[in-house]
Amino acid sequence: MEKLHSQKITKGSAATNSQSFIDIAEIKDDVVILKNGSLRAILAVSAINYDLKSSDEQTAIISQYQNFLNSLDFPVQIIINSRKINVEGYLDFIKNKEKDQPNELLRLQTSEYMKFIKEMVTVSNIMEKSFYIVVPFSPMENKEKGFVGNLMNLMNPQKNILEKRESFETYKNQLFQRVSHINNALSATGTTIIPLKTQEIIELFYNAYNPSIHDSQELSDINQLELN
Repeated sequence: MEKLHSQKITKGSAATNSQSFIDIAEIKDDVVILKNGSLRAILAVSAINYDLKSSDEQTAIISQYQNFLNSLDFPVQIIINSRKINVEGYLDFIKNKEKDQPNELLRLQTSEYMKFIKEMVTVSNIMEKSFYIVVPFSPMENKEKGFVGNLMNLMNPQKNILEKRESFETYKNQLFQRVSHINNALSATGTTIIPLKTQEIIELFYNAYNPSIHDSQELSDINQLELN
């Protein structure tokens, strides 16, 4: 089981009590398994600049998004995450460029630009928004199982999923059928939809549950994520 917190954070009874309030039982195979036995897939969705589109393009986007909503026969959760941008890596990049500049004037301009970025970050909180869609699937939704099978899942859903790999793969496949449907339906709006992998999901939840230190935890840019 991949843990969402480091060993330093999880030491002590206070951390243990806090973990008891987290609904996540396990994260594996790019899937979040909740304590009630249901599964979740998380999709990262790119943004589009709606205001820069022409009126015809805006109308088309709204129409495609409406078609996407009407095509859903299962619930989804849309999450908008705002976080302060960590520019330390970018500043290090600029500093290295300053050292490599052969021209004194260019070196001075690079230095001034780096100072400008530092001052801008100091006087204002520069935020970035990330967009996610959470896709659910519950074993109870599997209509092929009879009443007895559903009752067993209800009594001990976590053990049923974790111990029976075959059942887990079946549920996972049905979950990612929904993911595929969302990808096909929503991509018509011009957005890019990419399912998060296990490590990326862990980082996402780690940052969410540890907001005081999330600046040092960087999640890969959506354009750099691998497509399934």
